[in-house]
Amino acid sequence: MIVRIMGEGQVKLADSHFVELNELDDVLLKEMESGDSPGFRTTLHALLDKVRELGTPLPDDSLEPSELILPAPDATLEDVRAMLGDDGLIPS
Repeated sequence: MIVRIMGEGQVKLADSHFVELNELDDVLLKEMESGDSPGFRTTLHALLDKVRELGTPLPDDSLEPSELILPAPDATLEDVRAMLGDDGLIPS
């Protein structure tokens, strides 16, 4: 799957990693619902770091259709709320 991190670029990520990423996404969703801004910031960075760690960066001149778009590291709680679907940032 091709994942775009807004403001950074794209990575190719094996579908097998989505169980682990969904766990972080679930925590992020709970923090957003409770208004836990510091927890949200920590979990968002953990999620993006995990995507970077597990994914293979695509070349900057490559523009593949992204199947999943994640917010930039500096996104606010409100920015991410606007991006959320019913399943969070990462569909189950």
